[in-house]
Amino acid sequence: MKGTGDDLNSRLKVLIAIAIFVLVCLFAIVRASQFSRVGFFWYSIVPPLLAITMSIATGRLLMSLGVAIAVGIILSSVQQSIDSEVSWFLVLGSTSWSISKSVIGSFNLSVIIFIVLILAMVSVMIVSGGMQGVINWLSQFARGARSTQLVTVLMGMVIFIDDYANTMIVGSAMRPMTDGKKISREKLAFLVDATTAPIAGLAIVSTWIGYEIFLFSSVAESIGIDKDGYSMFFDALGYRFYCLMMVIFVFVNVISGRDFGEMLKAERRSHSTGAVLAVDATPMTSGVFSTLTYSSAARISPFSATIPIVALFITMVTAFWFYGSSSGSFWSWSVWREILSRVAEEENNVRVLAIGSGVGLFTAIILAISVSRISFGQTFQAILLGLNGSLLPSLILVFAWGLKEVCDILRTGDFLGAMVSNVMSLVWFPAIIFVVAALTSFATGTSWGTMAILIPTAVPVAFSLDGDTYGLTTVICLGAVLDGSIFGDHCSPISDTTIMSSISSSCDHIHHVRTQLPYSLTVAGLAIACGYLPAAFGFPSWGLITCATGIIVLIFLLLAKSVVDSG
Repeated sequence: MKGTGDDLNSRLKVLIAIAIFVLVCLFAIVRASQFSRVGFFWYSIVPPLLAITMSIATGRLLMSLGVAIAVGIILSSVQQSIDSEVSWFLVLGSTSWSISKSVIGSFNLSVIIFIVLILAMVSVMIVSGGMQGVINWLSQFARGARSTQLVTVLMGMVIFIDDYANTMIVGSAMRPMTDGKKISREKLAFLVDATTAPIAGLAIVSTWIGYEIFLFSSVAESIGIDKDGYSMFFDALGYRFYCLMMVIFVFVNVISGRDFGEMLKAERRSHSTGAVLAVDATPMTSGVFSTLTYSSAARISPFSATIPIVALFITMVTAFWFYGSSSGSFWSWSVWREILSRVAEEENNVRVLAIGSGVGLFTAIILAISVSRISFGQTFQAILLGLNGSLLPSLILVFAWGLKEVCDILRTGDFLGAMVSNVMSLVWFPAIIFVVAALTSFATGTSWGTMAILIPTAVPVAFSLDGDTYGLTTVICLGAVLDGSIFGDHCSPISDTTIMSSISSSCDHIHHVRTQLPYSLTVAGLAIACGYLPAAFGFPSWGLITCATGIIVLIFLLLAKSVVDSG
């Protein structure tokens, strides 16, 4: 009977996925007929939509991404061959080669190097007993499941300099402790994911803010706004409803000890049976890596883990200073604003991460041998286990980047942005921009790419609606674009940060997306209903955030259910 039920559930998922695919395509066809833009085609949404629906229906992410990329290459090749009257076969070959070159570009290679090196570093820190030493120290603060989750959230807020570094360090460091407290991997992945981009996007010093103020400065110059990018960032900070509400949501969730939806099922499974992973789960790292423990010969010391992480951050700060080519005061906020903006503009931020992770790995090796007293052979074996654990996530990231390149060729983001080009309602415009940014980043898997598309297109429209002045609608739309981009990226199965959260937490990726999605949608709904819509009427943002906080508390008190917790 159980097998029959599973078959029915699988068939239902397939039917739902097909229905969603068909309905969205029909909607795109109708909307495409309502505006005329050269080079925009409704089928540009097919590859990302196919990847998302297939991955949900089948649970096979690599296969789904591969099929979506192949379909995207065929669609773009057919269109280009019609436009240029060149043989379809030749266009197919050139398109495939162009995508391959872009995927293996220096930026993406730096990300892969960062993942490989930091997973090797984490592996060495685990085998040497460094992570166990940190766990022993943190255990005085994390005595139960609830307090352990709170420590995880606080770590996510402290490591705010970069979302990639945040994800990989927090998830990897807290996983042994959360496993010991019977916290599901799905919950760990959510806590990690919810404190990466939302925190990095709000931080006044991070790799994100450099990119954001660069885009703001560019659009301000193009439409005549007499403001610098950093001032515009602070103006929009009060209207970053999704990020602010997500941080509040996470704290209320952890403190209440309550969950709902698929997350409640995962937490109850873990608490009642000790199974931190579902029976059908396929962790995003190898089975050996996900169950890695310290060597019996190791001398347990927290310094074998903390010093490599400190070395990583010191190296990152030094590298930021070097690549930023600054000659001002090291302690000046204005100097660091310029540095981060320049580093983000030149795409050197991931190179900094790669360099930092290399220094961190080297430091971890030295301390494993000198402090933890394990042999060079054991250290080398730990490195190999880390490298082995990086193969699957690296491959998935490569496929995700390939899909992004296909979307760029088909102009998927531009098409989605153009779907609201004729919307001129002063009140509804910020909320609609939030939704469009969310759909674009969800479909393409990139928040930065969505920001680059919509800030130059949506902000001038908002500026025009404000009577060619830097008014309320313009400021709210700045926050709506940034937060919509983060929301879509936060719950997209093809997003690099979502994938990395699954990697560092050693969680099944589809399970992570499935359990996180109801929480993300809840916060997004509050951001629209209690944020962007009333804000457009002139309600103060602090009052709206206070109201949303009250609703979040009521949701967990009245709708969510308690998970057995000893902390």
